[in-house]
Amino acid sequence: MTDVVIAGGGPTGLMLACELRLAGVDVTVLDRLPGRRGESRAGGLHARTLEVLDQRGVADRFLTPGRPRNVGHFSGLWLDFSRLPTRYPFVLNLLQTQVEQLLEQWAAELGVRVRWSSEVTGVRQGADGVEVAVADGTTFDAAYLAGCDGGRSTVRRLAGIEFPGTPATLTALLGDVELTDPPGEPVFMRRTEHGDFSVLGFEPGWYRVMTTEYDRVAGRDEPVTADRLRESLVKIAGTDFGMHSPRWISRYGDAARQAADYRRGRVLLAGDAAHIHYPAGGQGLNTGVQDAVNLGWKLAAVVRGHAPESLLDTYHAERHPVGHRVLHNTRAQTALGRPGAQTEALREVFAGLIEIDDVNSALAGMISALDVRYPLGDADPLLGRRVPDLDLVTERGATRLFTLLHPGRAVLLDLAGDPELAAVARSWPGRLDLVAAKCTQPVPDAVLIRPDGHVAWVAPQGAEALRAACTTWLGQGR
Repeated sequence: MTDVVIAGGGPTGLMLACELRLAGVDVTVLDRLPGRRGESRAGGLHARTLEVLDQRGVADRFLTPGRPRNVGHFSGLWLDFSRLPTRYPFVLNLLQTQVEQLLEQWAAELGVRVRWSSEVTGVRQGADGVEVAVADGTTFDAAYLAGCDGGRSTVRRLAGIEFPGTPATLTALLGDVELTDPPGEPVFMRRTEHGDFSVLGFEPGWYRVMTTEYDRVAGRDEPVTADRLRESLVKIAGTDFGMHSPRWISRYGDAARQAADYRRGRVLLAGDAAHIHYPAGGQGLNTGVQDAVNLGWKLAAVVRGHAPESLLDTYHAERHPVGHRVLHNTRAQTALGRPGAQTEALREVFAGLIEIDDVNSALAGMISALDVRYPLGDADPLLGRRVPDLDLVTERGATRLFTLLHPGRAVLLDLAGDPELAAVARSWPGRLDLVAAKCTQPVPDAVLIRPDGHVAWVAPQGAEALRAACTTWLGQGR
């Protein structure tokens, strides 16, 4: 018996496992693969993902091997990340394999068990739990099952959750290869009348080559080979840049689908199991990790009996719109990338707009997910938004606000010495940390910060409003 079974040991599943273990929840991770394959579709961490890793005290593990770049793009049109309101105004180039290795190391430190060669084949829900069957005949009894098992999620199918959306209209190829005659720029992106291509220098000695052909949709059984990638690259770019020694080749499309429900009883979905889309702007892995951070503390509170099961409904309410917006903007980026005179005219107009600072910042905020706001009310502009990482001085000395979130608990930050706040906080021992501090930045006198770093209450709303917010997000106090 385990508290939670997680199907899928990728970034989303591992992040969810770490969040649950921080709260003392017993977790078993099942993955159908025999082990890590070393393949990396994703190649970067956006600012909001770095922030949530910082809020758990592990951001440096990822920053050390990664390479920051202060630019992003919207359908190949450049965005300036250097002005983002964060300590991480960049995208961190870091391959998915490295992200998984680092998350798995952290998970192991927290006591997470990953069971390989364990394909989920059956799910049976009951009033008090869920039984998960594995291909080798093993079964696991758990309170909840989280499907983090990718776009072709078995858990989603077994739970009977619909996956509506739009089919693929194009074919894209990706290969990690060596080049004898690479382009001179570390990030080389071009469009031609036959499609578009990119050549990215990730590590010394090899490159990531990507092509997109808008005039064909590959059959599911069509072979994915280095020769096919070379053919596509020559068709679009006019050269293969001396491509040789491929590490791996992959194919993808622009199918965009989203689970109708992120929760069905005791089964929950996150990451690609909940949403798939064209990987424009590198949002997929990041959205999945942020799903996990939203879900983890809520699921832990329910499992531990602190909060009612209805708290899990807020996961769908908050994250489904975020996933919908990602599908929406990636569809827009795909349309903006298609060849043709009409699209070229549209891109020219859009390129002029994107040079306007406010437009550029708005798109950068969307791609990085820094602008996400959950529907927690309109009493204050901060409500529902991520809390900024303030510089604070407490009785123990200087610190940062994100440091206070390392344990994974809610924080009630008191910047005005209000005695009523302490009286409220005492009703949630072990779930809510009251921190009295001073801050030179212009912020409200007090804020309630959820474990995921989003603001749930802001002064001058009174003590009763604070108590109500605590009850909503932390369950009944004593």
